[in-house]
Amino acid sequence: MCGIVGIRDAGGVSFSIYHALYALQHRGQESAGISTFDGTRLFKHKGQGLVAEVFDSAILEALEGNVGIGHVRYPTTGANRPENAQPFNFVFRDRIISIAHNGNLVNSRELREEFERRGQIFCSTTDTELIAKVITDEMSTSGCIEDAVHRCMRVLKGSYSVVMMIDGVLYGFRDPLGIKPLCLGRTEKGIIIASESVAVDALGGSFLRDVLPGELICIDDEGMRSLQIARSSQRAHCIFEYIYFARADAVLDGALVYDVRLKIGEKLHEEAPVCADSVCPVPDSGTAYAIGYSAGSGIPFVESLLKNRYMGRTFIMSTQNEREKAVRIKLNPIRKHLEGRSVVLVDDSIVRGTTSRRIIGIMRDAGAREIHVRIGSPPIIAPCYLGVDMPTREELIANGRAEEDVRRRITATTLHHVTIDALVEAIGLGRENLCTGCLTGCYPVEIAGEKSAPPAVDYVDGTYQTKLETFGT
Repeated sequence: MCGIVGIRDAGGVSFSIYHALYALQHRGQESAGISTFDGTRLFKHKGQGLVAEVFDSAILEALEGNVGIGHVRYPTTGANRPENAQPFNFVFRDRIISIAHNGNLVNSRELREEFERRGQIFCSTTDTELIAKVITDEMSTSGCIEDAVHRCMRVLKGSYSVVMMIDGVLYGFRDPLGIKPLCLGRTEKGIIIASESVAVDALGGSFLRDVLPGELICIDDEGMRSLQIARSSQRAHCIFEYIYFARADAVLDGALVYDVRLKIGEKLHEEAPVCADSVCPVPDSGTAYAIGYSAGSGIPFVESLLKNRYMGRTFIMSTQNEREKAVRIKLNPIRKHLEGRSVVLVDDSIVRGTTSRRIIGIMRDAGAREIHVRIGSPPIIAPCYLGVDMPTREELIANGRAEEDVRRRITATTLHHVTIDALVEAIGLGRENLCTGCLTGCYPVEIAGEKSAPPAVDYVDGTYQTKLETFGT
């Protein structure tokens, strides 16, 4: 998961990066960091906690410069340690480098062992430091950042969207399959690279386009250059971004997430209609789905669970015990909307099932007569290795179980998951361009012991074709 942002702006960047990270807070709650460059010096600050806890006005004013990058962390690889907070900053051959990464590498252990055999040392347990090693290793030979990114795309297996700053030049690149999102926007006096378009919106900027899979973006005093390092016959955009991770108002690879979830809600009604008094979302992740279900069915949309707005996202809390404790604090039932009623309860997904069971219990205690559960994703049957902290197969409630068995375990009156075909149709990108590993057990990259079907990737060799755009800088 994680959220990354890079900005080059003539008016200074620290407060802009702060606001962009605030807009991306849903992508990571463990730590936050910002690095900036004023033409000579690197300024940095990072710490564990939410963006508003890590930064204040005095800290932001001290982060000088017109170019910088930022990060909010959600851990998949690397423990919850202060040294794993990003951006990762270092000096290599008198060049000042800062890097931040969203994604997960599946060959990190092999690469780390290779570097350690050569005498390299690591000061963190993150994939980000490993990516930095690959880049600097190539730069030590060729001195060319294009060659360094080219090598990354050849040797790194997994998902990665990266923002990087080298002596004040801003770079952004995305893996050849485009697994994790990355986009471009224009501010009044500069350019922004970010995980989601909502970061651009937060700055009053204009969304330009998604960074293409396999593309390297370079932003300096002359403008923005685009280099296509690698091309794939297919893509593998993370399907769970549309289901849960991305904010509903984000545009990911041409699709407005809110519209996707509305369509999924409509599909849920078409596939599993039911007679009920109201449609209720599990807020906030189920809201757009529930509105779509209500629109398709004609059953009134009624909020029957009120969310504590000061709670974060329970899915990305670090332990299951934390998630379970948070449910009752996070959600309070509106008894008047539930007593004696038959309710369609709509949520984005069921992972372990413990949260769903607790929510249904809360609603029953408040007097609900029937609870018909409708889920905006197909059953999750396999772990994710590419950036989502999914549990093992044994912990996944739908793994090896029929839907009726899952229904009994979560104590719902009825249960229906949307089908993969309906989900893909709602997204509109084609199944061949989506990573469905958690839903099918077949992955778009080679993973030891797992079934995979990696698309073919072509890499540029020799001369890099660049396109210069000078807007906004």
